[in-house]
Amino acid sequence: MQDMTRTLALLAGLGLALGSLSYTPPAEARTQVSIGVGIGVPPPPPRFERVPPPRMGYVWAPGYWRWYAPAHRHVWVNGYWVRARPGYYYRPARWEHRGRDWRFRGGYWHR
Repeated sequence: MQDMTRTLALLAGLGLALGSLSYTPPAEARTQVSIGVGIGVPPPPPRFERVPPPRMGYVWAPGYWRWYAPAHRHVWVNGYWVRARPGYYYRPARWEHRGRDWRFRGGYWHR
């Protein structure tokens, strides 16, 4: 009888553990995202990009260098259109020099 109780308790605990893995909290809209990537390698100079003609309801996010850790180098990300948000302005992605490190700051919307 005690072995049966232990087995059922183990199965219940396993079921709860597996169930908790499948839970995903609801997504929230954010106006600012900060990505903390700090590296000691400066990004190359920005590439020239031909900005396409304006699109109604969109803002152009210019391209930027992204750090690709597996290859230990920067890779270029082309610019893209971002849907405009009334009352906000878009701050593009950029690298900031802090001491000996370079920190990446992803693009975000600001009031």
